Amino acid sequence: MDNDIKTWLYDILNAIMEIESFFADQTKEFTNYQTDLRTKRAVERNIEIIGEAMNRILKKDEKINITNSRKLVDVRNRIIHGYDSVSDDIIWGIVIKHIPILQAEVEKLLNE
Repeated sequence: MDNDIKTWLYDILNAIMEIESFFADQTKEFTNYQTDLRTKRAVERNIEIIGEAMNRILKKDEKINITNSRKLVDVRNRIIHGYDSVSDDIIWGIVIKHIPILQAEVEKLLNE
């Protein structure tokens, strides 16, 4: 595997670990997330990092086997350019539904 791609995969994995760390001291519930502005902004920032790393990976290898890779880039762009229309529901859905899948896929790629 290309060293740049491996570096970006590690960046994604580190961002995922950081997102998970925000919920270490509390239950992972939407209402907790929604009422904690610092956690919301930190999660959004890490999703931006994930999206940017994914964008760089796709530029080098558009056939990489990561579910919803293009959508991750799109969400990053939405957070950055459409900051005023970012939905807590969408971000929370990514945290709950997509991040665990992404983590498993990234770890698998890094272990190949």
